[in-house]
Amino acid sequence: MDELVALVDADGVVCGSAPRSVMRRDNLRHSATGVLVRNSAGDVYVHRRTPTKDVFPAHYDFMAGGVIAAGEHPYDAVVRELAEELGISGVPLEKLPEGDYADESTDYHAYLYACRWDGPVRHQPEEVEWGAWMPLPELIARLDDPAWIFVPDSSALLGDYLRTL
Repeated sequence: MDELVALVDADGVVCGSAPRSVMRRDNLRHSATGVLVRNSAGDVYVHRRTPTKDVFPAHYDFMAGGVIAAGEHPYDAVVRELAEELGISGVPLEKLPEGDYADESTDYHAYLYACRWDGPVRHQPEEVEWGAWMPLPELIARLDDPAWIFVPDSSALLGDYLRTL
């Protein structure tokens, strides 16, 4: 079943909904969540998306997250996405500044968070094909390495933030 996605205007205010397939096909502006997961040593959880993802397939990412469903609160969406993608739940979330991202593949308002997690990580097989903890200096080096193709939205939204940690 094609899930209904909340559509937003230029200010990030919900202004309607559309099936996910239509949102992707027409690159409609929507909202999404992202959460940066670090362990107590400061490492960042990095994963590679499956080749079947509808946007940025087989790219590396350092945030878990996804689109916000119609009628869903952004905080509820980030909690849901973190549990679905990485099997992480019951963890306090730190709100980061919101942002906007747009390119030829996607256009959205981002609700961003960070958390600390030292427990097990369980991938959702439909979304994540590989993942590992990566020391921050290594991640920053990988972001600059053309052999490691990261999703452009995470890099644009939080790449500079990572460099300040």
